[in-house]
Amino acid sequence: MTAIAVLGSTHMNLVAYVARAPGRGETVTGRELRTVPGGRGADQAVAAARAGGDVVMIGAVGTDEYGSLLRTNLEHAGVDTELLHTVAGPSGTAHVVVDDEGSNTVVVIPGANGTVTALGPGEKAAVAAAGLLLLQRALPLSVVTEGARTARDRGVRTILTPSPVQALPSGLLDAVDLLVPDEHEAAALTGCVDPHGAAQILLRQVPEVVITLGRKGCLYAARDGEPVLFPAPESTAVDTTGADVGGDTFVGTLAVALVEGRAVPEALAWASAAAALRVQRPGTSASLPYRSGIGAA
Repeated sequence: MTAIAVLGSTHMNLVAYVARAPGRGETVTGRELRTVPGGRGADQAVAAARAGGDVVMIGAVGTDEYGSLLRTNLEHAGVDTELLHTVAGPSGTAHVVVDDEGSNTVVVIPGANGTVTALGPGEKAAVAAAGLLLLQRALPLSVVTEGARTARDRGVRTILTPSPVQALPSGLLDAVDLLVPDEHEAAALTGCVDPHGAAQILLRQVPEVVITLGRKGCLYAARDGEPVLFPAPESTAVDTTGADVGGDTFVGTLAVALVEGRAVPEALAWASAAAALRVQRPGTSASLPYRSGIGAA
């Protein structure tokens, strides 16, 4: 059985490092440009694989040079790419600006990711065979919903990262077991800026919620218990791309802990430790931590 299936996006990140991000209509001089494989789905897949998970990636890359590099990056991490299809045209790209405070701005061009609109027989079989399905909102809503409902029909646990944040239809949320927004996404989804209040609203739609709070840690809430705040390990952010609040390292590592049967407190602590390691390093998937470096496994 494949422990974790990831239905998600792959992007080539074009990352510019600057002292200060430009304002509207402004030009600034950067000091470095890096081309780094990533994408929310791919980063979650690599994070899960490096944390010791058995992972299959479902998605698409283009016929350009980036497509080959994105596939190779996943395979080097140990991710099964048999269901990562190659489609005519460009791969997805993300144009990222990272400033000296570790903050970032991102423009995403979907490319091949936009062609993933439905699951074929092979994709449905992979979801059905998994112990857990990771989803994000970076692919078309039709396939995200189909993936979640396929998992629900087969008794497979689902985790949804609602990024980029948009209204989530009940047809999707009805099939989600655990929703993992950051505090800004939770506020956007609920209209409530207080994480505790937002969690209670979200629990009307999904059984469990983890709201990530950056340096303040994360808030876990379930329908059958009181919310619990888990503090984050001490860390100094170098680059928050892909692993800040609600980041892909956190989610990918959390998925591994849950399929291994760990209790929620232990799983959240382990995922938080991985995310803290990630933000202390520049880049995206290249800087995702390995199981041996995360801590107690």
